[in-house]
Amino acid sequence: MQRVCFLLKVRADRLDEYRERHAAVWPEKLEALSATGWHNYSLFLREDGLLVAYLETEDFAAAQAGLAATGINARWQAETAPFFESLDGAGPDDAMKPLTEVFHLA
Repeated sequence: MQRVCFLLKVRADRLDEYRERHAAVWPEKLEALSATGWHNYSLFLREDGLLVAYLETEDFAAAQAGLAATGINARWQAETAPFFESLDGAGPDDAMKPLTEVFHLA
């Protein structure tokens, strides 16, 4: 099982709305995440907008590709892209660059 962590930056003026959106994630989006191998997926948001994401999956590339193939993901990405800084025209999924794990206490 791969443990994956990545960072994004939520715009300071959209923090409350971002929290609200994630308090009510669409059921179809949740189903798509589970069906495509996203397990123990968590988002942590700091007050300055730093977003830390963590998930476990058998194969991150396959999980990303599977999710991208769903229609619900394209809708979610289009609606959530304006929440983020520095995407340079990419969607949030394209900006997910996994961090290198340097320690894990098993």
